[in-house]
Amino acid sequence: MSAFSGFTQEDFDVFTIDGLDQRMDAIKSIVRPKLELLGQHFAPLLSVSCENEMFYHVAKHARRTVNPPVDTWVAWAADKRGYKKHPHFQIGLWGTHVFVWYAVIYEAPAKTEISKAMKEQLDEMMTLVPNHFHWSPDHTQPSSTSSQELGKEGVLKLVNRLGDVKKAELLCGITIDRNDPVLTDGNAFLQHLEETFAVLTKLYNLSNTSATIASR
Repeated sequence: MSAFSGFTQEDFDVFTIDGLDQRMDAIKSIVRPKLELLGQHFAPLLSVSCENEMFYHVAKHARRTVNPPVDTWVAWAADKRGYKKHPHFQIGLWGTHVFVWYAVIYEAPAKTEISKAMKEQLDEMMTLVPNHFHWSPDHTQPSSTSSQELGKEGVLKLVNRLGDVKKAELLCGITIDRNDPVLTDGNAFLQHLEETFAVLTKLYNLSNTSATIASR
């Protein structure tokens, strides 16, 4: 397997290319090979940490017919066929930053159980997640809010919404500005992500183990 060399400005600039076909060609040739490498690199680590085989899925954007993608990603889930219906992990890019998420998105049928498990262990969750980590209620938007800014009450609102609102989502992780030098150093970037996943896999296990028990 080739070594991961990091991300460059060229990777982020693909999102300025006009036209669906032209942008997709650039994503396929420039960004997707790097996402494939990340998928291969982290699948074994995530499988061990989650005590379940984790399969990686690189976004294909197959349903798009007019509007070009504004972000792209690789996701890992305990399902070879897909990730959207499961709690999963993502690494991806917007034009402005890299994101690394533990994600429960609207397609996940276990959202209510996960919300309940998170509520029951909110104090432990808040201790587990560092203040500089970010939370988001919508994977289709680039914005997110730090754990420090949200506080316990803000996180609780996101957790409650996950269980109460049909289309609700919850994402937790980090964002890295496109100009951060760590992105261009492949080894430093991988080390940073390993440290991030050390937190996110604990969050995954805390919410999903309890949710599985609760749903039995």
